[in-house]
Amino acid sequence: MQLSLDQATGLCRMAALGAGANEENAQSLAASIVAAEAEGLVAVGLSHFIDYLEAIEAGRIDGNADPVITRPALAVYLSDARGGLAHTGFDRTVEDLAKAAKLFGVAIFSQKNAYTCGALGYFTGRLAAQGLVSFAATNGPAVLAGSGSVKPVYCTNPMSFAAPSADGSPLVIDQSSSATAFVNIRKAAEEGRKIPEGWALDATGNPTTDPAAAMKGAMLAFGGQRGANIALMVEVLAAGLSGANWSLDAPWFTGGPDSPGTGLFVLAVEPKLLDPDFEQRMRDQLDRLRRRYGVHVPGRGRAEAAEKAVARGINAPKAVIQRISEFAERYSA
Repeated sequence: MQLSLDQATGLCRMAALGAGANEENAQSLAASIVAAEAEGLVAVGLSHFIDYLEAIEAGRIDGNADPVITRPALAVYLSDARGGLAHTGFDRTVEDLAKAAKLFGVAIFSQKNAYTCGALGYFTGRLAAQGLVSFAATNGPAVLAGSGSVKPVYCTNPMSFAAPSADGSPLVIDQSSSATAFVNIRKAAEEGRKIPEGWALDATGNPTTDPAAAMKGAMLAFGGQRGANIALMVEVLAAGLSGANWSLDAPWFTGGPDSPGTGLFVLAVEPKLLDPDFEQRMRDQLDRLRRRYGVHVPGRGRAEAAEKAVARGINAPKAVIQRISEFAERYSA
């Protein structure tokens, strides 16, 4: 089904309200979901939005949560999401975070007690749009085996890095510590497809290409031990510093009544204080890498897809739109 961005945003907002969210939370969630879909990140777009709606309905997300944001230091913002969304506290803080980074050179946003945050590049990309270099890390329920382990101890523990570029789309890197995202394995199971070797282990610790067996076992980190070490680093930044649940202690995000209580870490840096010509040099370097050496520049495709979506709208499976509409009709009623 074809929807304009305004139609998609309005539908998602009404669906979140119908599921039990308040206006602020509904708007924060709808904006993030539609941004992901517009950028071509369908695994964390409208289809994943249904997970959020069902979680609000079941109480895994407190749709009326009012984040508590404190400032333990001038350049540090600490958010307690109080069982709500990861997006709302960041939305409240992002402008102040950017101002603090531009004033002090660096600023930190740290959050605990939130539901999983979906596309992590949504957070870093917004800071890059304000001329800031940023890095983000987040965790979730355990699905990834650690170094030397065959049992899940970490989440996919994604990280994102973004940097502005003069007169062009920012560099946005958004990747998991696992060989793939969990939603890709779940989608393969739903469609009855095999997954590539090296993605996961079954419940007995043996390599598997069966996504159903993988969901009962553990995912594998990219790069073996090195990827697992990065997952641990992400865990310390996201959960350790904030006081959020470690992945081992986080309730599952699609079942039960409890929030996974995950963490989010965002670092913002003002590059102009270090090099006033940073954005121009960044553009020149990215152009050289892409044109002369054929390097894929992360973020460019997302930006181009988003520009096309502004004019053409987005396409989504009819079943997904119908399910979202069921929640929206509750609000309308």
